[in-house]
Amino acid sequence: MHFDLVDRVLEQSADRIVTIKHVSAAEEYLQDHFPTFPVLPGVMMLEAMVQAGRKLASHARTDPTPLVLGRVRALKYGKFVKPGATLQVRVERAKPAANDEHDLKGEVLLIEPGSPTPEVACSGRLTLRPARVTRA
Repeated sequence: MHFDLVDRVLEQSADRIVTIKHVSAAEEYLQDHFPTFPVLPGVMMLEAMVQAGRKLASHARTDPTPLVLGRVRALKYGKFVKPGATLQVRVERAKPAANDEHDLKGEVLLIEPGSPTPEVACSGRLTLRPARVTRA
């Protein structure tokens, strides 16, 4: 099953991307997490950073091999994300790509209805690398 966690790209350059994800109560993964207190699973915030990072990295790539998550460092969660909230995902290059590995810094900001300022829901560093394809 594929979850699209990028609703819209707000801005993009060679070194930075900002995307938006609206969290709806109808999202399938919220039904069981948790039934009486639905919140976005933390791994979905990480996946939102990965998907934004792929869009950023694909801007300069010519290799058709898909990028996969290679490593995560310093991952921190700060806020619960409830249905009705919006996530702003910011990903930037931490250093230039080497061997088609992309070292990125990401941050997921929680924008809640009625809240005056966004708060950090998740942040960390991630490395995207080409998938290793083996032939049988």
